[in-house]
This record gives sequence, C-alpha cells and structure tokens, in this order.
Amino acid sequence: MTEVSHAKLSNAQIAWRAAQDIEDGAYVNLGIGFPEMVAQFQPPGRQAIFHTENGILDFGAAPARGEEDWDLINAGKKAVTLKPGTAFFHHADSFAMVRGGHLDVAILGAYEVAQNGDLANWSTGRGGIPAVGGAMDLVQSAKRVAVLTDHVTKDGLPKLVSECTLPLTGVACVTRIYTSLAVVDVVDGRFVLREKVPAVTLEELQSVTGAPLHIDGAVADLICPDEPA
Repeated sequence: MTEVSHAKLSNAQIAWRAAQDIEDGAYVNLGIGFPEMVAQFQPPGRQAIFHTENGILDFGAAPARGEEDWDLINAGKKAVTLKPGTAFFHHADSFAMVRGGHLDVAILGAYEVAQNGDLANWSTGRGGIPAVGGAMDLVQSAKRVAVLTDHVTKDGLPKLVSECTLPLTGVACVTRIYTSLAVVDVVDGRFVLREKVPAVTLEELQSVTGAPLHIDGAVADLICPDEPA
C-alpha cells in the first residue's frame, strides 16, 4: 500500500476545513471527541448555533482550565460556557429537536464510511463507547451529515470502503467526508472526489481508498492553515 502519511492533515486542519462549510446561523450537532474541534474554527462573520443531546442549545466556548463549572457540560462531558440566549431543556425535548429534523448539520467521526453513505462509527470493543447512543438519531434526521476521519486506520487500511463490515450507525446517511487527505462527497452511491492534498497523486489516493473515487469536474487543492485558529 502506498505510503501517504507525509502528506496527511492534522485533526485540527480537518476540523478547520469542515468548519468552512457551516452556514451562518446553522443549527449544528458535533459528535463526541474529534468533531467537537469544529467549534473552534468558525469563519469570521459566521456563527453556528451548537446543540448537544443532553439538553443545551447555543452554548459558548470551552472555559479556561480551572474555571470549569461541571454542571455545564456537553454530551461528551466536556465543560462549556453560557452565552446570552443559551437554552436548557429536557433530554427528551433535545431528541425531539433531533428527530423532528430541526438540525441543519450533524458532524461525526467514523470507523468506516461506505460508498453509498452507510456509516459505522460505534463499537462495543475495548475503549469504545458501549452503545450507538444518539448518533443513530442524528444521522437519520439532520439535513446534512458530515464525517471527519483519518483516511486510513492505524494499520493503514482504508476507512472509505465499498461496504461497511462493522455494525452500522445509519444507512445511506453521509453526504460529505472530510479526511486527512481529501474531501469526498457521496453522490448516487459513489464516492466523488472534490478536493485532495496537493502532495498526493490521484493514484496514491485511490490506493488507500477501498472503493472507486469518481471525478466530476475539477478537483481542487485541499489547503489548510498550518496552525488553524
């Protein structure tokens, strides 16, 4: 398998790229862990409204270390701050918002994404969150579902595949994938390449992708700040 690690984007760069596609005023749910970084990189002049399953809407940034109020946490048990207009509500009301189709974007991590948009992002294995949680509601109800992920596993195997082999979170739900090497859309059951890091050729990228990458128009260079802010 072709070695492409020299060209990979960092998690912060992937999160920065995903943040550039969030519209001003969008209602957004960020998955636990890596996707939470997206909130740090909102473009100037744009402000998303972030939702968390445990019942907060339009919360603020993480507090400074030592200033946390542990009564104010997101679904990932990370401390958050309040903003003017921040709303609190029951867990059931939070999921009514999700299931009612009121979220514009859900951004999640992934173990595998299939070319038809199937998503596998949960595990009962060691170190895994021991349930699918609210992700299954999010992926079937949000208007747009995006995934942030490394392009390959720690063992160098593709995470973008022809068919998922792990338990599914949702079926045909993913619309766009932001990886450490590329931006890929799911269109009509195919992976369509939109952007790639300049240092990787199409052939190298295809060699670490488990399903055909289709080209529909120009493929843009995927360029991110060295230290996103």
